[in-house]
Amino acid sequence: MEAIIDANHRALAGDEHAGLHPADFADELPLVALTCVDPRLNPLLPQVLGIPPEQFIWLRNAGNIITGPLSSTMRSLALACAIKGGKEIAIIGHTDCAVSKTTIMQIIDRLAALGVDRHRLPENLNEYFGPFASVNTNVLKGADFIRSSPLIGPKVAVHGLVVDIQTGKLDWLVNGYQTMPTQTSRRDAIAKAAAHPLDTLESLVNFNIGEMKFPDTKIGETVAKAQDWLSQKVAEVEHAPPPRAPEPQPATPPKIPLPPPLRPRILARKSPK
Repeated sequence: MEAIIDANHRALAGDEHAGLHPADFADELPLVALTCVDPRLNPLLPQVLGIPPEQFIWLRNAGNIITGPLSSTMRSLALACAIKGGKEIAIIGHTDCAVSKTTIMQIIDRLAALGVDRHRLPENLNEYFGPFASVNTNVLKGADFIRSSPLIGPKVAVHGLVVDIQTGKLDWLVNGYQTMPTQTSRRDAIAKAAAHPLDTLESLVNFNIGEMKFPDTKIGETVAKAQDWLSQKVAEVEHAPPPRAPEPQPATPPKIPLPPPLRPRILARKSPK
């Protein structure tokens, strides 16, 4: 996908040698592309991707809408990867999409003009037809559904793009390579957390009881010796003489404080008359 975007942008900038060489990316092909049914995409999309039609699996529905992680479109995407060997998925919206400009009331009116009565339609038409007002938001929502679907493995990169119907320029909204590490690390963390008790259980299963070392003393003999020791200690306590009262100690007389030392008096000498 990086090479596709680079070639697409260089070609629009006027680079005459901006063609893609699909043979250099054989391990990443075929690419699974989900687009709208707009007939203007018929000649445009192979040129935009730079990949021959036999190198990508082209799935289409009105508005490239995905209504849920287990919808019929998700079934086709999953089988395209599992059976046809799709390596990466790209949901590609386009500018000037007629579905984004059509309301539910307009859909009802146009179906009525075709002889389809309202009572024959599903009750929740918003959920069933999945109309949208923003092409970008629809692509982001679809990419989230694909990435969160249990039908798509974590090794499949899921991209979201919008192509300009006039110029053919690709706008890369969702980089599937950047979201893959997050999903993989999350799954690894869950697996690691679950592996700890499994490892403990495995160690118990593989434990060989013959490897344990038991004491040679019999269990009954050990219990009997413990009972004899306990009985002996009880008897010693029962027949022990009562403790002697401590002998009174003579009272220590209080110390008499010593008088302060006498200071010698110095006699003043009288001077001779």
